[in-house]
Amino acid sequence: MICSCASSPTGPISSIRTTMADVHPVTHVIFDLDGLLLDTERMYFEVREKLCKKYKKEYTLEFHADTSGVRGLEACELIVSKLQLPLTAEEFYNQSKELYQKEFPSAILKPGAERLIRHLHSHKIPMAVATSSSRGHIELKFTNHQDLFSLMDHVVSGTSDEEVKNGKPAPDIFLVCASKFQDSPLPEKVLVFEDAPNGVLAARAAGMQVVMVPEDHIPEEKRSQATLVLPSLEVFQPELFGLPPF
Repeated sequence: MICSCASSPTGPISSIRTTMADVHPVTHVIFDLDGLLLDTERMYFEVREKLCKKYKKEYTLEFHADTSGVRGLEACELIVSKLQLPLTAEEFYNQSKELYQKEFPSAILKPGAERLIRHLHSHKIPMAVATSSSRGHIELKFTNHQDLFSLMDHVVSGTSDEEVKNGKPAPDIFLVCASKFQDSPLPEKVLVFEDAPNGVLAARAAGMQVVMVPEDHIPEEKRSQATLVLPSLEVFQPELFGLPPF
């Protein structure tokens, strides 16, 4: 059954959707990073758009949705192939990497991210981050948020951690991340937060529930696999998944 909620404590909400049959209590939480906790997807888009324009090619928001959540070099392979750029994926990756290193330290938190993380931590809910970013990029993004991200039990990198054999939309990163919790919870006891369609597919393939907070340009059909779709972390209600309410 699809349940639509017309309002929330913060005002009218028209894009909340949940498949009620899927919802059950969880004990652990895994967060994606880019576009979910940190406003870095905008940086990825702007850098890739800039590089593609240099070669007189258009990098659109619609195409960006297909590359979101994908490991860096794999995303560059998709871009170079689809747009037929006159360089290798490795060259595109290296050019973009230089620009990212300038941008990532200024990354800001997405609305509701800090409130939710500190709330879950205060109630001793185990939390972790699972991101396709490399360790080096993760550290840059954490520059102004070390205190907040120190509350995580661990951080798994889909690019740098050898245990993650396949990138999103494969389930590897979430299964590896869950296995690193002290009590190694069953997948059905883990709630994933994602913004990207590839991340949602990965979480579902791992047997986990997933709350999606998509950008406006993500089409409806790419939101359909999420357990819950929200316009912002600000309106998330933890008690729906058996977590302590705000």
